[in-house]
Order: sequence, then structure tokens, then C-alpha cells
Amino acid sequence: MPSLRYLQAVPPFTRHLFATSDEGDESIDQGPSGGLTWDGRVDRGRDQARIPLLSTFEMADASAADVEARVLATPYAGDARRLAADAGEDVFAAALEALEAYEEDPAVFSPYSSRYDAVLKGTATLTIQEQRGLDAFNDPKRGNCASCHPSQADRRGIPPSFSDYGFIALAVPRNPHISANADPTHFDLGLCGPLRTDVARHAEYCGRFRTPTLRNVATRSVFFHNGVVHTLRDAVAFYATRDTQPARWYGRGPDGSPRRFDDLPTEYRANVELGAPFAQRPGGSPSLSDEEIDAIVAFLETLTDADARNVRARLSRP
Repeated sequence: MPSLRYLQAVPPFTRHLFATSDEGDESIDQGPSGGLTWDGRVDRGRDQARIPLLSTFEMADASAADVEARVLATPYAGDARRLAADAGEDVFAAALEALEAYEEDPAVFSPYSSRYDAVLKGTATLTIQEQRGLDAFNDPKRGNCASCHPSQADRRGIPPSFSDYGFIALAVPRNPHISANADPTHFDLGLCGPLRTDVARHAEYCGRFRTPTLRNVATRSVFFHNGVVHTLRDAVAFYATRDTQPARWYGRGPDGSPRRFDDLPTEYRANVELGAPFAQRPGGSPSLSDEEIDAIVAFLETLTDADARNVRARLSRP
């Protein structure tokens, strides 16, 4: 699942976004935007909390009653009962609302305490490598990352969440470690299913997943909607080399050629993003050099919140 931090900034799902706070042109339909989870299928924190609790491939509780029984076996069972009684609802619903309320605590879930936030305030500076990374990140002809992950505060002075909340088809490689993928006919198509069903008829949405925040991305060890990539450097390198070095990312077919876009049915491959840093020819020069990839990674490491830096330190140990 995407990070629970900075979810307060995510707007409700809409199929048609016509304007943003910084781009007032309401004549351009920017397509689907917003909502929580990779497919944007819920808008409230309590509804998001329900998903992992009952998902067969996450926490896998058998039912809401099973979750309720677990809550009532804890030291805070009395508080849970009181919350439920005060709201006139069952303990499971009260627990979901309690999780939602907790996740709205700005000190915990949206502290804006990274070193980059200090840079934006003028109280810190980037290193030479980090600045080069930010430059490549913002450059529409190189990383072009800021087109989906804006890096500057908005007109109101609100720090960037590093997401435009839109949906994009990146065509990341199929993950053979996902048990459902043992079935060659199974595909996670994001907006158009299988978990989301209300917009499944829109073929133009298939393969699109919501752009997550990049805050605290350096503390992660799995990337993209299917977790197929396991280092931040590889995640950045995928963007730069998906099209120039497809054999690096995709398995090979019977004729020895890379099976490009192998986690997306052929009929939906027209949805795959081809703008920079993609759309380079196989065997050609990537839009980012190895040094620029390293620099972008260095910049992304400045997005780690102060209280999460110990997580990054643990991940960095051999």
C-alpha cells in the first residue's frame, strides 16, 4: 500500500480533473485523480483502513467480527467499547474511525520535517550532488519527475507532497512472487480492476495507478504497485532505462527478445506512458546517466522526515 503519511493532502477521487491550485486552465481534462490506495477506490481514512484488515493478501482477518474480537482482547478494549457506544455503532466501525482520527494527527502523519523542507524554508542547503539531482528531477528533458511529483510549494506556501495525485501506466515488470500471478490470465489493472470495479468499463484507465508521494521514499524496500523493484536506485533507473534496456527489466520470449510490458495485456498497452524519461529507442542513450541517477537518489534521500531517518540508517547497514 502507499504510505499513510501525507494522505491528508490527497483529494477525493474524480474521473475528470480540470484544474489545480497552480494551473487554473479549466479547459484541459487531466483525467482521473485522487482517492486513496493505488486505485483510488476510497476517499476516507476509515474506508482505507478497512481494506488491509480484511484483505486476503494483507492482514487476512476472516471478517469484521474477527477484527472486533482481536480489539476486545487488547488492554484498550474498554476504550473501544465506550467509543462504539458513544457513536452508536459496532466496535469494528469504531476502530476504523479511531484509526482515521489517529492518521489525521499532523505531528505524526504530516510533519514536513525533512531536510528538503528546511531547504525550502531557507534554513539548510543541498549538497552539490543533491542539487544536481534536484535539477535532473525537475528537468522535463531528463528526469521529468516533477511532472508527476511537483517539488515546489504551491501558491499558498504549502510544502509539496511530491504527487500530483494523477494516475499513470508505467508498465513495470510482472512480479513472479505474487501468488496470483501464477495464473497467466491474472492482471492487476489498477483503476479498471480487479479490486476496483466501478470504472472497469473504461479501457483507457487499464494499467494506471495513482502517483504516490515521494516523501520518505528512501526508507522503503519495495517500489511500484506490485513491489517488483527493491532498491530506490533501481526504481529511478527503471524510468531511465525501461525503453533503452528492456532486457534489464523484462523476461525474454521464445525468440529471445524482451517481453516488454509483460504485466499488461496487449490491448491496454496504448495506455503506457511514453513521455520523458521514457520513449527512447532500445539500445539508445538513456535520458539519465548513471551519475544523474545517483544524484536523483541523493536528492530523494533529503525527503526523509526527521523521525524516519533512523529507519533509513537501519536499511543502509550491511
